[in-house]
Amino acid sequence: MYEIETTTRVGNPTMPIALDFASGIVSLGSCFSDEVGRRMADSGFLIEQNPFGTLYNPASIASALERLTDDRELTEKDLVEHDGLWHSWHHHGSFSRATAEECLAVCNGGIHRGHQALAQASLLMVTFGSAWVYELPTMVVANCHKLPQEMFVRRRLSVEDIVALWHPLLDRLHTLYPSLHTLFTVSPMRHIGDGLHGNQLSKSTLLLAVDELVDRELPFARRKKKGVKTPAPERPLTMYFPSYEIVLDELRDYRYYNADMVHPSDLAVDIVWDRFQRSTMSPAVRDQAHFNAKQSRRARHIPLHPREEEKNKG
Repeated sequence: MYEIETTTRVGNPTMPIALDFASGIVSLGSCFSDEVGRRMADSGFLIEQNPFGTLYNPASIASALERLTDDRELTEKDLVEHDGLWHSWHHHGSFSRATAEECLAVCNGGIHRGHQALAQASLLMVTFGSAWVYELPTMVVANCHKLPQEMFVRRRLSVEDIVALWHPLLDRLHTLYPSLHTLFTVSPMRHIGDGLHGNQLSKSTLLLAVDELVDRELPFARRKKKGVKTPAPERPLTMYFPSYEIVLDELRDYRYYNADMVHPSDLAVDIVWDRFQRSTMSPAVRDQAHFNAKQSRRARHIPLHPREEEKNKG
């Protein structure tokens, strides 16, 4: 008898980093990064999670990262008023407020915190969600904030567009933060508003762009095979973690999705999180992270009968 495989195993990629609880982490990107970032925070890691809120496309994430490195505040010119709220073109709608002053205060507060966290971080996690963008004449917006669609031009970024944005940005990050490694991932959440074929084209574009960026940053020993004769200077690492492949190829079953059949379920995210831990942490750090997460869950637990729980503790 032989064992029948019931899934296509992606396996645990070997990541050349070792995270611990002193490792500062900055996370930017899609709502999938929110889910993983929340688990990292619950596990006791020092993480600054999405200081601009949820961002989906590579152009908006690059713009946010440039603003963080410069510690550049928004002004009222960066805002728009709609339906009684003031919104930032660079932020998720969770930053919208009733007045321009309140909106600027919360947005700029996040920028300052993100700038400080980036200066102390050892890992930048970037999760691309979609290659589709909405443009005004002067910029790609992070969020349309339910303004009329005719205000925007919708288009799909090309691989070349994304690489042209991110290659010089990585150069700048490596110069400013020589200890900051970058880890890219692509969100497995499907954007069905683009149509299933449009979503596949979008995800494929993101995967090809990330592959190109990681390939350009390969150490000289790997580059030599590709005909590059001049050794690259010592640089932080640029890596890829296969969240997309784990969910779409290995967990390809609707039981791993929420009721909307689009967002990965908590179980799916837990599996990805477990693979990430096994790829980037020692067994001792994983054990401590697991203990910390249990303590975080207990702290959030509201007992139905507080007196009974106090008795049980005693």
